This record gives sequence, C-alpha cells and structure tokens, in this order.
Amino acid sequence: MAEQLGSLARTHTCGALRPADVGRGAVLLGWVHRVRDMGSLLFFDIRDRHGLTQVVIEGNEALLETAKRARSEFVVAVIGEVERRSDDTINKELPTGEVEVRASELRILNEAKTPPFSIAEDQNVSEETRLKYRYLDLRRPQLQHNIGLRHRLTMALRKYFDEQGFYEIETPILTKSTPEGARDFLVPARVHPGEFYALPQSPQIFKQILMIAGFDRYVQIARCFRDEALRADRQLEFTQVDLEMSFATPPLVFEIVEGALAACFREIGVGIRRPFRRMPYAEAISKYGSDKPDLRFGLEIQDFGPLFKASPFGIFREAVEHGGTVRGFVIPNAAKYSRREVDELVDLAKQAGAGGLIYTRYTGEGVQVSAKAIGEEGARKALEAAGANKEDLLVLASGAPDHASKILGQLRLLVAKKENLVPAGKWELCWLTDFPLFNWNADEKRWDSVNHPFTAPREEDLHMLESDPGKVLAKAYDVILNGWELGGGSIRIHDRETQAKVFRLLGLSDEDARNRFGFFLESLEYGTPPHGGLALGLDRICALLAGETSIREVIPFPKTTQAVDLMCNAPSTVDPKQLRELSIKNI
Repeated sequence: MAEQLGSLARTHTCGALRPADVGRGAVLLGWVHRVRDMGSLLFFDIRDRHGLTQVVIEGNEALLETAKRARSEFVVAVIGEVERRSDDTINKELPTGEVEVRASELRILNEAKTPPFSIAEDQNVSEETRLKYRYLDLRRPQLQHNIGLRHRLTMALRKYFDEQGFYEIETPILTKSTPEGARDFLVPARVHPGEFYALPQSPQIFKQILMIAGFDRYVQIARCFRDEALRADRQLEFTQVDLEMSFATPPLVFEIVEGALAACFREIGVGIRRPFRRMPYAEAISKYGSDKPDLRFGLEIQDFGPLFKASPFGIFREAVEHGGTVRGFVIPNAAKYSRREVDELVDLAKQAGAGGLIYTRYTGEGVQVSAKAIGEEGARKALEAAGANKEDLLVLASGAPDHASKILGQLRLLVAKKENLVPAGKWELCWLTDFPLFNWNADEKRWDSVNHPFTAPREEDLHMLESDPGKVLAKAYDVILNGWELGGGSIRIHDRETQAKVFRLLGLSDEDARNRFGFFLESLEYGTPPHGGLALGLDRICALLAGETSIREVIPFPKTTQAVDLMCNAPSTVDPKQLRELSIKNI
C-alpha cells in the first residue's frame, strides 16, 4: 500500500548534493532508478529531472525490508544524512558521485508496473513503443535534457526580444481559413451551422495587422497547425518564434535574428560568427543543389556545360544543345574506389532521381571514364577544369540546370555521409536571399507564390510584375543551419494596389480576394507602414542544438509519421451526438 507524503518537503533535488553537504540531513523525492541488493546492504539510485543520488541502507532490518520491496520506477521519499563516499567508490560520471545519502527512513509513495523498456539503460527501443508510453519515455535522461534545453532556449529568446523592444502578443487560434500552401485544419462553428474556423498555419495576417495597429515590434512563441505530410523536421502542430517589425529592411531583420540565434547558442556554450554568410538562391541551387545548403563540407557542384558543347558523347552534347548543361563535383580520395563502390555510387544517384551518372578519374595508365564516347581527352579536360587531383573522382550528370544540380545535391549529401566528410561540432549558418517571387504551376496554368502571397517584390523588379512575373525576385530570405531551414521571412507588401496585383497573378479574382482577405485588404488602406519579419522553427532549433536528427526528440508529445498520437489514440471517432450538434454528417 502506498504511503502518504504528509508534510514532508524536499530539501534537495537528486542532482544537488555535493561534498559541502556532508553531515547534513536531506530529504529526497523521486523515482527509484536502479537497485543493487547485497543482502544486509542495499544501494539504490533515486532520480528526478535534476539528476541521480545514491542511497545506502544498512543495519536497520525494518528499513531493509521496506527497501527490498522497491523496484525500478517506484516513487519514494528518502530521509537521511549525507555522507562522503570512500575514494574507491566515487563515481566521477555523476555530479553527485562523491556523496551518498544514508537513509534513516524510506517511504514508498507509489508502486509501478514493470515498464515496457528500461529507463535506466540506454536501450534501442522502437519509436512506436516510445510514443505509446511517452510518459515513461520522457523520464529518460536524454529527453529530460532535451526538454530542459527547450525551456532554456525559449526563456533566452523571450529575454532577448524583450531587450530589443518587442512586445509578446498572442494572436487567435480560431480564425478564418486563408490557405497559405498547406491544408488548413478546420473547426466547425456550432453556433453557425455549416461554417468553420481554421487553426492558423501561421500568425501571418495578424502580425501584419499589428504593424498597421502601431505595435512596431511584435514577437510570439506561436503554436501553428498544418495538415501536411510528416517527416523528421515536420509535425502537424509545431512552434514558431514569430516576429514582425515596422520600417524593417532585410539588414535589420538579419541583425535581429542573428542576435536571437546567438542567444540560443550561448545556452549550449557556443559562440557563433556574425554576420552570417549571405547567398543568393540561384547560387545555392547551382553550387549545392538545394535551397537549404549544408556548408560544413565541400563537394561544391561545378558547371561543365561549355566543355561538352561539341562532345562526341551524345547525351551530354544534346543536353547542352537543348538549353541544359552538364554539372558535377569532385569526391576527394575516391579514385581508389572499387568497381563495387562505384556501382553503389551510381545506385545512390539513381535513388536521387538521376537517369545515370558518369564518372572519371586518373589512373596509372592515364584517364578512365565510364562513358567511353567522351574520350580520354574530354575526360581529362573535365578533371582539369574541376581541379581534381590524382586521388580524386569526378562525377557528372546532365539535364536542365536546376534539375541536374538538385540531383547532384542529393548525391552530395549521401556521399558526405558515406565518406564521413561532415565535421562534428561545426555550425554553418547562412542567409539565402533573392528567391523568385513566383513559380509557374503547369497543371493549373497559373503562378504560385514561392513564399506566400504577402511577400514584396524587389523594387527594381516591380515593372515586370505583370509583364514577366517569372523574372521577379522577392524580398524574401531564409536562415539555414547545417542543411536545415531554421526559418524564413520577407519584407511584406504594404500597399493595396500591389497586393491586389499579386492576388490576380495567383489566380484569385477580385471577388475571391475580397472573400478571403477583404478585412486585410481594407486594413492596408489605413496608413500601413513598410514592414517585414520572419518565423523561426523553435522545434528545429532545439533539435539541432540538442544534437538530434528529428524534431520528435524535442517535442514532449509528438505525432508519428502517420500523424497518430499513439499515447492518446488520436485521431479517433466521436459520439454521433457531437456530430449532430455541429451539423456534420459522415459520408
């Protein structure tokens, strides 16, 4: 039977005791972590989120009898005196490892079933089991560390933005459906049958309205919702560090955001170089095949199109003749690859979407090239142009310029991982700028926003907005860390005429625009200042700074990749009566 806590109060956390506390009394409250029963002598570790302390029980039969009932994950109260451990039993792995508590009283406050996995051992537990028993998974030291880091990062950000003159303002969770790219989560309005609220994909419109309202610096740790496919860096519900500033310019946004990220890095004891590197979108695609380039290693993609303009190798020559190109990159010290290793490389390229991959390298006899029609001379010129050494391998792919680079960009990441080219503990931050404002949607025969429809075009491109929208560049920017997009933003459109033009280019009639965004369009007519901002993904920042590869490791209660909460068994059916009250009928 469980004992009561009564008036007992904790004097120390389980990670607090040190040699200076020897001789003092202590009350520790927590979970039994690990038990070592030696008959007349029993040790166990008591754990809370602050750490572990060793407890020793000896010479008291009644107390030993109580202690022998305790198992891992029992909740206990320990009352005793702090003692110094003998030199040969000091645990240098623990902050509390020089001391232990000799118990004079032990209360078992609650028992526990045997957990489906060990909390004390670092076992390889399936994610399905971990998420089903998330309340146990969250007891594990790594997750407790991650959630603690998340708290510290959030507090550091709040402190930083307060010092920079930002107001933290909450925006609505129940709002109007104004699709921004992903699907909305809809919420039926019971008192308005047949009508719906939407959960916000972001606070975008509201934060712009706050600028119109005169709150010139806004920030919010905002919950956002997008009904989209899940992966390692995406969840249905996620947290943004959302900010907006009146009279903003890109350099001002960069300065503020770099300061915020520097505050985050200080929480893990790392200083970062500022200002961050800046790279146009076109350069990132060309050199790295990605709009979120990982800059921690080389393997830069180069263009060899001019070399193959008159090549005897028809695939390359025809690609260049039809407006495409030939691109490739050098893999250091890979000339020694065996035939099997080269075949694996070709397979990796095919996994990335390439129709094939050509490679060439120096050999003792001259130059080897996998497509003999290129010829030794053509291959040698490519190796020389690439700056390849005798020990290197050059890989080449052809096609439309961006397509070839994107395929090689995926291969670049796979090769870096395979060859262990990514240095540990390196942080590479950069800004991507000069994005296209629109992408052409061939299926629907209209333009789509690359960012969102409130992004301003560059002033020098305004004259092309209606005549040649595909050439218009946006005043948009993304901040990238080690191949992850931490966040993105832009300077916004602040006049109704330009906003209406953009809506029309996106296929929205004036009537559609009024129905969806009428309140916002009207607000632009009441003295809207130039403004801009950005949203940082808090989950992604936490994951990277915690050394994790998935944001699920820093979110207390995440969904699976199938969008299921295994612990709560959600989503689930609801009582038909609830549906009737909401005027909803299942089809």
